[in-house]
Amino acid sequence: MRSVISLLGAFIAAAVFQTGSCVETVIGLYGETIEVPCNNGNNKPDGLIFTKWKYVKDDGSPGDLLVKQAQKDEATVSATDGYKSRVSIAANSSLLITQGSLVDQRVFTCMVVSLTNLKEYSVEVKVYKKPSAPVIKNKAKELENGKLTQLGECVAESANPAAYLIWMKNNQPLVDDGKTIIITSAITKDPATGLSRTSSRLQYTASKEDVESQFICTANHVMGPDQVSEPETFPIHYPTEKVSLQVVSQSPIREGDDVTLKCQADGNPPPTSFNFNIKGKKVTVTDKDVYTLTGITRADTGVYKCSLLDNDVMESTQMVTVSFLDVSLTPTGKVLKRLGEKLEVSLEKNASTEAKVTWSKDNRKLDELPDFSKLTYSDAGLYVCDVSIEGIKRSLSFELTVEGGPKIMSLTKRRSNDGKHKILTCEAEGSPKPDVQWSVNGTNDETSYFNGKATYKLTVVPSKNLTVSCHVTNKLGYDSRDISVFSLFEEHKSKPEKNEHGAEQAKVIVGVVVGLFLAAALVGLIYWLYIKKTRQGTWKTGEKETGTSEESKKLEENNHKADV
Repeated sequence: MRSVISLLGAFIAAAVFQTGSCVETVIGLYGETIEVPCNNGNNKPDGLIFTKWKYVKDDGSPGDLLVKQAQKDEATVSATDGYKSRVSIAANSSLLITQGSLVDQRVFTCMVVSLTNLKEYSVEVKVYKKPSAPVIKNKAKELENGKLTQLGECVAESANPAAYLIWMKNNQPLVDDGKTIIITSAITKDPATGLSRTSSRLQYTASKEDVESQFICTANHVMGPDQVSEPETFPIHYPTEKVSLQVVSQSPIREGDDVTLKCQADGNPPPTSFNFNIKGKKVTVTDKDVYTLTGITRADTGVYKCSLLDNDVMESTQMVTVSFLDVSLTPTGKVLKRLGEKLEVSLEKNASTEAKVTWSKDNRKLDELPDFSKLTYSDAGLYVCDVSIEGIKRSLSFELTVEGGPKIMSLTKRRSNDGKHKILTCEAEGSPKPDVQWSVNGTNDETSYFNGKATYKLTVVPSKNLTVSCHVTNKLGYDSRDISVFSLFEEHKSKPEKNEHGAEQAKVIVGVVVGLFLAAALVGLIYWLYIKKTRQGTWKTGEKETGTSEESKKLEENNHKADV
């Protein structure tokens, strides 16, 4: 077919080829102007007198068409039949026939007459027409499984030569086997135009697998390319061979859900009514294929069935499992306990499958629940227990409060970084949060409270040595502790303390103690020298070696200053 198409293309490009009998053949298009060449354009010998075109009539007799004198520009048409108004001659002496039709399929002869010779060149003309697109007519409404049925008739109109039709299923050609596939083709001609009509009837034995098969008809022609019909599909009728029950519900099925049972059969047309077996009870539904269970419970777990109305043996079963989860937590809500007491926590669960348990405290996940055998302040918080199975989750909680009377854990002091203040820190435990009261006034109070631990800070500027008390109270009791604070003015006289609780403070204390001993020794030496001088040479037997009352008073004052 490709060679024919190439030949046609060559014709359209005004190419001409020779036949084996020295009669050229040219192909023209139906309805178009046909150009018949005269010796491929080599037709003007020396001494040319005229060129004449003639043809062979239907009865075999010759007929004249036109004559072109060498000395004249116009040709003289001599035809008296239908060619009279359709023929003319080109500059290269080719015969031009307008509105080509099948009547033009004949032999035309170009006669070239010169002073010395007369030559004739015969050309056979063939006229081709591409068929209209094929159409499938008289289609079957449905096909029956295993039964030979006429599927349809394919028709390709108005072609020359006649088109060749091919039936195809899913793009694969169907071959007539005389049994399951029978193809009958016929060609008829239009008496007015002579164009051919090709028809092809397909008898086909369908199977269930042909439900989605596509059938087309392809028209093959020398004018190419192939043309195809619109694809056709056909319903296939076959009896039910299998019933299928489906559970239409989100998975998993939970208590309270609505569950729809859907029964389907593979027959075509499909059955529209079914019997449902609802845990031993037969329920018939008509003109539909579903049955709905509303508000399903765990007691509805079991095997369900559906079957055809007229055939209970052809049935399908499905197991319906209803998921459930029951959870009980002790305690719940707000729980108040005293410091050191015991708290017992119990969790009971009943589930359709193994449940997963997780605990969290104040939105932080716990690896396990703490030991509540002896409660501490840090045990207080909101505990949430999440219990879950696939599709179901339960959350229970209790909020634990641990109370206890206040107790001061430490009371410390330190010098500020700039050395101008003393910062007192009182740390206490208790719940509810203890209130604090200092025995002196201060500034820049700082307070923090977490897990029952409170920290209170007070900044003071002691102008003299003080004893400062920290008092903490809540509804369950109170506690108090004292601390000595030295005057900043006296501390300036000694080496600055870098840390009153560190090594520097220890050095200061040791220095003060040693200084007091040295001062006492010095006072004693001075006193001894003084007595010796005042009493030198006046010792008496039995006299007490004591000083005067003024001397004793001065000695006591010096001792007191050394202590401070």
